[in-house]
Amino acid sequence: MPSLLHSLLLFSSTPKPLLLANSPAYDGPVDANSPRPKSYHTITAISKTKSETKINNKDEDDYHATLKALNSKGRFPRKSLGQHYMLNSSVNEELVAAADVQEGDLVVEIGPGTGSLTNVLVDAGATVLAIEKDPYMAALVMERFSSLDHVKVLLEDFTKCHIRSHLSTISQSGRNSSGVKPQYAKVVSNLPFNISTEVIKQLLPMGDIFSEVVLLLQEEAAVRLVDSSSGSSEYRPINIFINFYSNPEYRFKVPRTNFFPQPKVDAAVVSFRLKQPVDYPPVSSAKSFFSMVNSAFNGKRKMLRKTLQHICPSLEIEEALVSAGLPPTARPEELALEDFVRLHNSIAKA
Repeated sequence: MPSLLHSLLLFSSTPKPLLLANSPAYDGPVDANSPRPKSYHTITAISKTKSETKINNKDEDDYHATLKALNSKGRFPRKSLGQHYMLNSSVNEELVAAADVQEGDLVVEIGPGTGSLTNVLVDAGATVLAIEKDPYMAALVMERFSSLDHVKVLLEDFTKCHIRSHLSTISQSGRNSSGVKPQYAKVVSNLPFNISTEVIKQLLPMGDIFSEVVLLLQEEAAVRLVDSSSGSSEYRPINIFINFYSNPEYRFKVPRTNFFPQPKVDAAVVSFRLKQPVDYPPVSSAKSFFSMVNSAFNGKRKMLRKTLQHICPSLEIEEALVSAGLPPTARPEELALEDFVRLHNSIAKA
C-alpha cells in the first residue's frame, strides 16, 4: 500500500541506544542468557497451548526473546510509559481470539512494545497499524516486520493522534493484505495501564469506524469498568459512558507473572463491542447528556434535585424525575443508563 507511506513513519536507520547509567528509568542492559528471575519460573497459560495455535515461521516471544529485543536497543522498561511486556504467546493468542481477528481484518494496536502481540496478529492474517510513543520500541517493531508491507508503524502518542485520518489513508489506499477492503477496523492492544481510561474514552464513540475494541487492562479496573452496576460503590459516570457506546464483556484474567517487569497487580482482557451511532440511546445531545451525568455524580450521595439544580430549579428536577418514572428523592447511584436517558429527555422537554 504505497500511498499509506505518506502518513506513517518509516525508520531509515536505527537510533543509537540511550544509555543513562544514572537514570531511574534505566538499570542497564539485562543478560538475556542469565537465569530467569524466580518470580518468572512459572508462566500461566490462559487456555490455549502452543501446540493448539502455532505461529508460523516466527520465533516465540518469551522471557529471553523479550530481553534480547530490549537489549538490542539498550533499553529497559520505562515506568513513566507504563511499559510491561508480555512474556506468554498463549495470552497473546487468546487476546487475538477474543477479538475474532480473521484473515484480512484491519487492526490498530496501541503500544506494540517488542511486537509480540503484533506477531500473533500478523499470523492471524491481519493488516496491522501499530501506534507506538517510544521511538526505540517503534524502531524495533519496524525492523522486526520490515519484510511485511501489511505492518505499518506510526510514531505517535495515541491519545493525541488523529486515528480517523490515518485509517482514512489506509482505506483510500485500497485493499488490505488479503485483497479485501474491510468495512470496520478493530483495536487489539496490551494497553499501558496508566492511559487505559483515556484510551477507552477516545475509542468507544468511534463505532462508525471500529467494530470491536479488545484491551488488556489492570484487572481491578477491568472489573470496575465492566461489572459495576447501579447501586454499586464503584458506580461512576464512566460506566454510563461505556454502556452508552458499547456492550462490554470481561473475557479472562491474566496473572501478573506473564509480564516483564512483573507489575504489582494482575491484568484482565475486556472486549467492547461498539454500537453503531444509530443504536446509541436516544438523547437530543450526547454532550448535554454526559454533562448532566457528570454533574449528577459530583455529589454521589446527594439527591439529584440538589446536584442538578444548576440546570433548572429543584422543583422542576423533581417533576422530571417523576415524569421519567423515578422517585423525586432519587440519587445518581440508583439510576441505570436508561434511567439517565429518560431523565435527560424529561429535563430537555421542560
